[in-house]
Amino acid sequence: MKILIPLLISSIAGLSTVLGALVIFFKIKKQNISKFITFCLSFSLSVMICISITDLIPNSTLILYSRYNLFKCIIICLISFLIGVISINLINKKIKKYNNSNNLYKVGILSMLALMLHNLPEGVATFMSAYKDVSLGISLGIAIMLHNIPEGISIAVPIYYATGSYWQAIKKTLISGLAEPLGAVLAYIFLSKFITNSLISIILIFVAGIMITLSINELLPEALKYKKDRYIVWGLLGGIIIVLLTHIV
Repeated sequence: MKILIPLLISSIAGLSTVLGALVIFFKIKKQNISKFITFCLSFSLSVMICISITDLIPNSTLILYSRYNLFKCIIICLISFLIGVISINLINKKIKKYNNSNNLYKVGILSMLALMLHNLPEGVATFMSAYKDVSLGISLGIAIMLHNIPEGISIAVPIYYATGSYWQAIKKTLISGLAEPLGAVLAYIFLSKFITNSLISIILIFVAGIMITLSINELLPEALKYKKDRYIVWGLLGGIIIVLLTHIV
């Protein structure tokens, strides 16, 4: 019974990603679709980069520094980050072999994969926190839930406008969100004796490398393609504001 509440908290936090997907049901006039896509892509890349540089990297680095000396900490962080950069580039090349015709669809799939990897260690962290202290787990779950909602937008919008299918957009977003309770279950069954703050920190820096590379190499060029510069600026500002608000909350 003790595991039910931690599992519920991590599940709610993960599945909140689907709330972000609900924006695809907004009725957008045909002449405004390119503006909407540009805004959403810019918003998504802003969220991913901001989460990486204000949360994942600094917090993980501090945890690693508390265990290792400065030199070793820097080396571990750099290697973890670079492996993330290399990994997303390799995945991108694989996807290009199967889908050369639709960049928007590719962006959605890459976002889904990146955020699945992001959600797995978050699920572990949420579950383990709630398992030790329910109030701490709830606080962490709420914080994760708030920034999972805009992450859902980064998957659902490109998938929907590439395929025209509500189901495909919701399904891909749901798969990403389910990675969080999956991480919780894996933590309990296999990893509870081995998971440490240092290991989670290394994984999150790796994920930061993936998200920053994805944002700069894929989301930004795709947003620029529509030539709606004003909506790029609004999207970037919106993402920054949302991430800052989640930190405040």
